[in-house]
Amino acid sequence: MTARLEDAGDRLIVWNGNTHKRGALSEDLYRCIMEAMEGARDPKIRSVILTSEGPFFCAGGDLNVLIARRDLSEAERRDKIEGLHDLVRAIRACPVPVIAAVEGGAAGAGLSLALACDLIVAAEDAKFTAAYVKAGLVPDGGLTAHLARVLPRPLAMEMCLLARPVEAAQMHSLGVVNHLSASGQAMALASALADRLAAGPRAAQTAIRKLVSDAYETSEAEQLDHERDAMAHASGADEAAEGIAAFLEKRAPNYR
Repeated sequence: MTARLEDAGDRLIVWNGNTHKRGALSEDLYRCIMEAMEGARDPKIRSVILTSEGPFFCAGGDLNVLIARRDLSEAERRDKIEGLHDLVRAIRACPVPVIAAVEGGAAGAGLSLALACDLIVAAEDAKFTAAYVKAGLVPDGGLTAHLARVLPRPLAMEMCLLARPVEAAQMHSLGVVNHLSASGQAMALASALADRLAAGPRAAQTAIRKLVSDAYETSEAEQLDHERDAMAHASGADEAAEGIAAFLEKRAPNYR
């Protein structure tokens, strides 16, 4: 198998095990990510982590697979790409935060997957590359949409047009990477973030995740309405009662 899904109690971990191909996309990886997104509906699950068993997070599409697709019609190739886009949509629609733990780097569709996540932890020596143009291809997996939201236009253009690798430190300085780790420690730091999420209010986190994601697509007027509705619901829920009581009593809240 080139990927596996681990149930680690309050989190699900997708391990990309396609190490001999630098974590290239595989049917196993697609299946495991989809199973994780569905499994995240279980109330006990507080986060999902995407990571790799090898030294590289994900090198994107397998070029041998892409070569084989040349014999398909354009409509059939479109359907294959839609499978990747369904994966990205599933990550974005996940009810709990999704964390990417990036060792080595993320390239092509691997970068698309990392950017689809809510939080990114990267090893200091990791690099991020929109490598498509090297193979005469164009970005997919929502890469241009995500880059346009998080990077200045000139840098996004350089990454896509020239396949310029961007180091994790620069991505961190731009706010794209949340945390840097020592090489080999990205998963440990991602697990620490998952611990913090597990101690928080699940329903509020789910609502916050949706509000922030929606804010990129909606007008300010619409977003105000969304915030109003979410706050009206949250303020009457048990999580708010516990959180407010803990704050007033100067103690740590117990959301479990």
